[in-house]
Amino acid sequence: MRVAMYYNNRDVRLEEMAVPSIGPGELLVRIRASGICGSDLMEWYRIQKAPLVLGHEIAGEIVEVGEGIEDFRVGDRIFASHHVPCGQCRYCLAGHQSVCDMLRTTHLDPGGFAEFIRVPKINVELGTYRLPDGITFDEGSFIEPLACVVRAQRFARLVPGQTVLIIGSGISGLLHVQLARTRGAARIVATDMSDFRLKAAARFGADATLRGTENVPERLRDLNDGRLADLVIVCTGAMPAIQQAVKSIDRGGTLLFFAPTPAGVDVPIPLFDFWRDEISVLTSYAGSGQDLLESIELIQNRRVRVADMITHRLSLAEAGRGFELTASGQDSIKVIIDPLK
Repeated sequence: MRVAMYYNNRDVRLEEMAVPSIGPGELLVRIRASGICGSDLMEWYRIQKAPLVLGHEIAGEIVEVGEGIEDFRVGDRIFASHHVPCGQCRYCLAGHQSVCDMLRTTHLDPGGFAEFIRVPKINVELGTYRLPDGITFDEGSFIEPLACVVRAQRFARLVPGQTVLIIGSGISGLLHVQLARTRGAARIVATDMSDFRLKAAARFGADATLRGTENVPERLRDLNDGRLADLVIVCTGAMPAIQQAVKSIDRGGTLLFFAPTPAGVDVPIPLFDFWRDEISVLTSYAGSGQDLLESIELIQNRRVRVADMITHRLSLAEAGRGFELTASGQDSIKVIIDPLK
């Protein structure tokens, strides 16, 4: 089968690999859509494991069913999680499924930038869902990234009437814009360095957009009756953006780090100011089973319009261009790889 093999962000090659063999309890899935995620571009992290086949935002159809499987059939349209928590350890029971030891060891074989993948038994049992009839394969590839956003806003306790500032209007930021609007945010302000993405943020529900070069806290006060934001969601690891975020939170507000910095980078926090103003600091990574189910419902009911976010559908041979488009952010929002193209 053909795969898009990742060596670095500027070197993604079309190569051949054997179709995975499946065992009892496993599925062989033909990939029909696989989204390029911002985390796929974290070269400082990916390069350590290269070469490898990336791709975890997937949707496809089952072409072979392993012995013992009763819940799925050949031809079923499915989404499968690349990482799955056990649901039974102390972390899972406390609601922190993303730090479960098992979650960090599970994965698809290979990744979604391939014609076929093997879904291991544990992923079949704990992380595979049929696509409802109203969800296309392209839309199904958004289930995982939207679930991450659902979990983050659940952690942040976003409630109607709040002012939300979203720092970074890439795909994650734009999903946050849409979900915050669905959740009843009173005012949504989005920032980015790209005019293309700022226009997209306005289209998907932001009440105001700001270039990252502006004095964001000052402009936020101008837009928000002299107040800062109740919730600031950071969707970029760029230090200038993080510094803006730290200065943009109102008293009693919440700062949510949705995107990481490179490993080893420290972020300065004015602890006295945060202590005095009762500002909460949160992080969120991945999505749990309940978040995946909510994500499917949001997509199915068109409460989050994911199909409108797709700007490019490329073949496996064009995956390298897809990485370039996603990294630049100048004229793309979501790039989907379709192995059948």
